[in-house]
Amino acid sequence: MNNITSILILIFLAITFLQSGYDKLFYWKDNVEWLKGHFAKTPLKNHVPLALLNILILELISGILCVVGCIELFVNNGRIFGFYGAVFSCITLLMLLFGQRLAKDYDGARTIVIYFIPAILAVYWLN
Repeated sequence: MNNITSILILIFLAITFLQSGYDKLFYWKDNVEWLKGHFAKTPLKNHVPLALLNILILELISGILCVVGCIELFVNNGRIFGFYGAVFSCITLLMLLFGQRLAKDYDGARTIVIYFIPAILAVYWLN
């Protein structure tokens, strides 16, 4: 039962981060322009492309580790890749939360908490 729950959460995290990474990768310019406005009154205002690249890399790592972890859990009951996928997901979400709080986007920060809850549960269950 715990494996099914873990697999479902890993799929959820993989979809979340791979879709978000895809969006950033293929609509880079649009994302940079929007985020420049979002962070215009923050210390990140001159570092938006670098911050976005950092988040993109973390999202892709998180998503790929979650996919591999899902396969590993299904095939041989292994938990290592899924655990690291969940940990990287939490780190990515904490960075996103920090950015939203910095930008004083409290509704956006609240939304990130909704994603953080299953990610932290995955860390707990896969540990």
